[in-house]
This record gives sequence, structure tokens and C-alpha cells, in this order.
Amino acid sequence: METESIETLARQALAEIIDPETGLSIMRMDLIHDIEVTADGSVSLVFRPSSPVCPMAYSLASSIKKKLEALGQVNSVIIKVENFERAAHLESVLQSSPSTSKER
Repeated sequence: METESIETLARQALAEIIDPETGLSIMRMDLIHDIEVTADGSVSLVFRPSSPVCPMAYSLASSIKKKLEALGQVNSVIIKVENFERAAHLESVLQSSPSTSKER
């Protein structure tokens, strides 16, 4: 599948993630930036929580990773966190969390 198609699927999947504090999609809230897809199915993006101390940042970031990994064409997910007090810690948690296993 072409990278543009994977990016479209990724954007659609991310639009389904709702911030429970606002009731709005994280895409509509403009929390996701710089989505990039490589030919090998790696998706990278920047996640910018709505505030430096956003209480939902960990939950939303986990949802982002799970939603993208559930797409059959995505082989890896890299999330860079910006505008968050504990960005480095959140990134390390996301990297160390087990990926969903994919049956092909």
C-alpha cells in the first residue's frame, strides 16, 4: 500500500480518538502534527497535548499508539511528544510498552 493511503488511514483512525475532557477529536483539537509514513510502514508523528500538564496526555498517547498499531499496514509507531512537562518520560513509556501482536 502506498504511503499516502496509509497516512489517510492513520488520519481517519486518529480522528476517532476523543479527548474525554473536551469531547472533541484529537485531530480537530490539532494535537497531532507532522505525520510521516515510510515505505516500510513506519508511522511517526508529533503529539502536542493541550497543556504542559495535560491530565489526559498519557491516556491519549497510549490510545494513539494502539489505534495506529491496529492498522494492518503499520509496522511501527514513533510518537514524539512536545509541549508537555513530562515529555521525555511519556516517550520512554510509549517506547517500552509492548506492541500489539499482528496476525497476518
